[in-house]
Amino acid sequence: MSAVAARRTTVEPGSRDARGRLAVMVTRLLEHWKLTATEQAEVLGLSAASRSTLARYRSGEPLADSRDLLDRAGHLLGIHKSLRLLFPHDRDLAYRWMTQPNRRFGARPVDLVIEHGFEGLLAVRRYLDFQRGQ
Repeated sequence: MSAVAARRTTVEPGSRDARGRLAVMVTRLLEHWKLTATEQAEVLGLSAASRSTLARYRSGEPLADSRDLLDRAGHLLGIHKSLRLLFPHDRDLAYRWMTQPNRRFGARPVDLVIEHGFEGLLAVRRYLDFQRGQ
């Protein structure tokens, strides 16, 4: 394959195709976490009334080309990766963790994200990254 052909088959990270695959991955993850539609929208930084947007994302419509939304999606997938590494033999716990009360946060991790937005998302991710490092 020529270098030109190889470049054509590579997907740019911010491309419409990549954002479509990311939309499906993130919405599936939020469903595995058993978040309500309102919680899903809030975690993604969307208005609580964005059910139609979530449905479009679930069907593969690309995430909006928004730095905030794409960063949130990346951090959510990072949280998922950390949970899978922390609980390799308990997939159910890895999926329940975000919605279980956590003594460290004094609330469910998802509530921290909803209440504090992007900063809450970063706090949860940093906490899990720290736990993985021990």
